[in-house]
Amino acid sequence: MKRYILNDLEAWKTSKRRKPLILRGARQVGKTWILKEFGKTYKNGYIYINLDQEENYVQLFESTKDIDRLVDMISMASGHQITTDTLLIIDEIQTSGAALNCLKYFCENRPEYHVAAAGSLLGLHLSDGFPVGKVNFLEMYPMTFSEFLMACGDDNLLAYMDSISEIAPIPDVFGKPLMEKLKMYYVVGGMPEAVKEWSEEKNSNEVDTILDEILLSYEHDFGKHTDSFEAPKLKLIWDSIPSQLARENKKFLYSVVKEGARAREYENALNWIVNADILNKIYAISKPGLPITAYDDLSAFKIYMNDVGLLRRKSRLSTSAVIEEDRLFTEFKGALTENYILQSLLTNLDMTPRYWKDTKNEVDFIIQIENDILPIEVKAGNSVKKNSIKKYEEKYSDNTKYMIRFSQKNLSFDGKLLNVPLFLADHLLQLVKCL
Repeated sequence: MKRYILNDLEAWKTSKRRKPLILRGARQVGKTWILKEFGKTYKNGYIYINLDQEENYVQLFESTKDIDRLVDMISMASGHQITTDTLLIIDEIQTSGAALNCLKYFCENRPEYHVAAAGSLLGLHLSDGFPVGKVNFLEMYPMTFSEFLMACGDDNLLAYMDSISEIAPIPDVFGKPLMEKLKMYYVVGGMPEAVKEWSEEKNSNEVDTILDEILLSYEHDFGKHTDSFEAPKLKLIWDSIPSQLARENKKFLYSVVKEGARAREYENALNWIVNADILNKIYAISKPGLPITAYDDLSAFKIYMNDVGLLRRKSRLSTSAVIEEDRLFTEFKGALTENYILQSLLTNLDMTPRYWKDTKNEVDFIIQIENDILPIEVKAGNSVKKNSIKKYEEKYSDNTKYMIRFSQKNLSFDGKLLNVPLFLADHLLQLVKCL
């Protein structure tokens, strides 16, 4: 299965500023697989070490900070000579603080070696104070809708989307099958194992089984990596996510987690799940100023899951509910669609979106493209009333070059509002260049 992150890895490989790489991402988004695939591009291949499964290697990192000595020992232990054209992959690196620390010495003393590290819950360990400036970071997300199409053999549909060079209506011969494929993406999501099962067998029951296993692995981490006091809080937050997203006003409320719950009691537990890359936290902004981060309202935020398929399964929405768009799906479609759009924005933009609200109105997402701050409205169905985004534009007309709406309506631009069909979310930057 092709992953676009391979292009980022190639850029890292040839960069003059290359440092040891830390590949971040939630469990089972494909970090190990992609590093091994990338390792095949090296003339001398790759050496793969899993510190969680091979404890003897942990001792090697603990025994010395001399990189030449460490490289010699790993070469002898693996039976594979490490050269400057070898990729050294250190998986589950969070298992060893000494191994994490060694990345600094690779950077300072032997930058010619190519070292890539990955691991589960890495965000938690890095937030404890990893040396800044000694490593490069890449974030890996679940497979995008575009990657899903490639995995399912729909390269022709993707090729059409890639070819769009002007804002004009999408012909039905492409638009209708793309909307049907998007429904399946809502069902399957972007976790590689689930996508592989669907692309090969088209077995939705097996897809559900795989998604259940992933959800359970996340819950298992709550108890394994936190104390007995915090673990129940994480579980309560985790179980509240569908209810949080089902509300029209999706601002995260601790009272939905548990009646009478206060932020000071549950804030650390929520941040744990966010740092584990399982949930995404999107802050409100008070106004659209530059830089956008300067206007975060840290008391108001929304929470989304890392994958639309996992959200669908976590919410116990059946496959048929999504495909046939029955009442059950219709009432929750907005949540799935917002989650999908956020996944696309996170993958394709180099910033985390925000959202805007005042006392009566709320705009789903606010993004920054170069020096333009753009409001985004997300509509799951055919109804495209734009009260909130219109209020935003009236209030900030001088700072709003144009607005974006994702919906089931066809591609169009009226001089102020760019309407983007939902299936073109991954191509937003491409479309913006056409304006």
